[in-house]
Amino acid sequence: MTDARRIALEGLIMRVAQGDRSAFDALYDATSAKLHAVCLSLLKDRPEAEETLQEVYLNIWRGASRYSANGLSPMTWLITIARNRAIDRLRARDSRPAFAPAEAAASIPALGASPEQAAIRGQQHSLLAACLDELEPGQAGVVRAVYLEGLTYADLAERQGVPLNTLRSWLRRGLLRLKECVNR
Repeated sequence: MTDARRIALEGLIMRVAQGDRSAFDALYDATSAKLHAVCLSLLKDRPEAEETLQEVYLNIWRGASRYSANGLSPMTWLITIARNRAIDRLRARDSRPAFAPAEAAASIPALGASPEQAAIRGQQHSLLAACLDELEPGQAGVVRAVYLEGLTYADLAERQGVPLNTLRSWLRRGLLRLKECVNR
């Protein structure tokens, strides 16, 4: 880079730091092709490189006051901003899921039963209800109270007004008949 070009770019950056829009336009015209090439070489995607280039120039507009003219090439400062922003974009791209939102939703397991599981469960409930109907009413009531309503043996014996061992005998006989029915 010639000294005249370096001095011209430094002057444009200093004017941009003061909020000069025409200097910003001139800086863009003088450097955008090179900075776009830097973004494109890293990102390998033209639309993403163009979007990143816009972010680069926003950073330049906001941070021009931090540039110090030290005799080195101002293009080094500008290329560093472009390169860092493109790398940030690459990192953000790598952290995104590799599949589309619709695919992501499909990969999440459903909280409820699948249609097949629901059909099987419905058949099992129907079979159990039919087998409970085949039991004597007292036995069916005791089995339902303990296994479907969650009553304890002691609570049910007290409710029925029978000794605990009698209730256990009713349950045992009822469960044996229920098992025979289900296995048919």
